[in-house]
Amino acid sequence: MAVPALEVDGVRKSYGRRRAVDDMTFDIRAGELFGFVGSNGAGKTTTMRIILGVLTPDAGEVRWLGRPVDFAARRQFGYMPEERGLYPRMKVGEHLRYLGELHGLSPAAARAAAGRWTERLELSSYASEEVQNLSLGNQQRVQLAAALVHGPKALVLDEPFSGLDPVAVDVMRDVLAERAADGVPVMFSSHQLSLVERVCDRVGIVDGGRLIACGTVEELSENADRRLLVDAPEAGEDWAAGLAGVEVVSREGSRTRLRLAKGADDQRVLHAALATGPVAAFVTERPPLTELYRDLVTRTGVPEEDPARTADTGAPAGAGRTTDTGAPAGAGRTTDTGAPAGAGRTADNRAEGGER
Repeated sequence: MAVPALEVDGVRKSYGRRRAVDDMTFDIRAGELFGFVGSNGAGKTTTMRIILGVLTPDAGEVRWLGRPVDFAARRQFGYMPEERGLYPRMKVGEHLRYLGELHGLSPAAARAAAGRWTERLELSSYASEEVQNLSLGNQQRVQLAAALVHGPKALVLDEPFSGLDPVAVDVMRDVLAERAADGVPVMFSSHQLSLVERVCDRVGIVDGGRLIACGTVEELSENADRRLLVDAPEAGEDWAAGLAGVEVVSREGSRTRLRLAKGADDQRVLHAALATGPVAAFVTERPPLTELYRDLVTRTGVPEEDPARTADTGAPAGAGRTTDTGAPAGAGRTTDTGAPAGAGRTADNRAEGGER
């Protein structure tokens, strides 16, 4: 088994009487794409901010390469907050050079890195544009470039695919895969579970501040109800009715999808299908991550929220909000990563739970 690069061990964080993160424990390996999923308020953003040092945990520890994370280690991380952490009136190229130097690059190295990432993320034509004049999708690409410009050894990305069109999703997916192929552990949150399933090596599912499941999609499906696809061209609509532990999920023409509870006999299903005539297909299907997520959350007893639901406005709270100076709220203050804290407004002052 690969040695963990980034470890979160027994981390807890409360806001007043509300526990936002409860005994959070998982690890991410070098070169691994790790999806971090859960409904709004599940504890994802709070956990990421603890990893980055934006928030201090009440208990537990974050380790990098086996040692507690400190300032020097965090300077090697790349962080992309869900909220816009950019200076709206700075030009894209200038902004990236500034952030590169803030992370310790020489002016020449920062200029070269900014040029490299604007080209890779298809932003070269916008390098002289102010950030505020870009579409939200292109601002999201700039946010990723800001996380990558200093050559980080680990990436922690909060909703990096939010607001992107399909072409931009492909570009960002490819960039993250390239970073992972170079040995960089990549952690990202997303409500797009089908994308997480396609992209990630492993998935951590969070609910109520706790990690309720972690593993590959195949591992997560081991305890799920089995699914069968049966193609019986001569079967009537109710051919599977009355079979113990069998639920009809959907029916399209002659193809019926079934869910089998624990202990249900698939051979009885096959015999019932054959009794109607020929069977063209009898296939076991792996449930998609979306179904696994819903099943796991339901089992925890915590009321389920659709992971695709966003804030009431349809955009992250605070997205695009600026001060009178044109800089993001909190811009200029820094975290111990050395990046602008607009790279994220923290939740310290939100007593009833800073996690969205």
